[in-house]
Amino acid sequence: MRTWFPYPLLSAGLLIVWLLLNQSVAPGTIVMGTMLATGLSWVTLKLGLIRSRPRRILFALRFGFTVALDVIRSNLAVAAVILRARRRPPSSGFLTVDLDLDDENALALLACVMTATPGTAWLEYDRRRKSLLFHVLDMENEDVWIQTIKRYEAALKEIFG
Repeated sequence: MRTWFPYPLLSAGLLIVWLLLNQSVAPGTIVMGTMLATGLSWVTLKLGLIRSRPRRILFALRFGFTVALDVIRSNLAVAAVILRARRRPPSSGFLTVDLDLDDENALALLACVMTATPGTAWLEYDRRRKSLLFHVLDMENEDVWIQTIKRYEAALKEIFG
């Protein structure tokens, strides 16, 4: 059974998304969604994903809560930047931060957090130099952004360490 459905939760999730996108539970839609979900899980199996084991689950929940608060704060900050754009245009820019993360899943989670936070965008990660290049919409204080990334990095090292 494992060869037909290598990632059953992924397949089920993809099928649910397919049904929601099509807004139908007709038999043809279910069959097509099942074939797509199974095929995509096989493709994912061929990628050779590296498994990580998060170690501190309660710490991870606290990290998620912190990120959610940061996203809310960032939404408010971006709204303020947009509302005051006529008086003072945003001072956007690029920042480079050196990281110590080695775990690919921790890096992927950091990329998701950075991209989900309004006003920031993950642009590039250099594996050799272990440096992250990202864009900030309104960079009033570079040190605040660097400290935020370092705070996220420390939490992810603790979770995936």
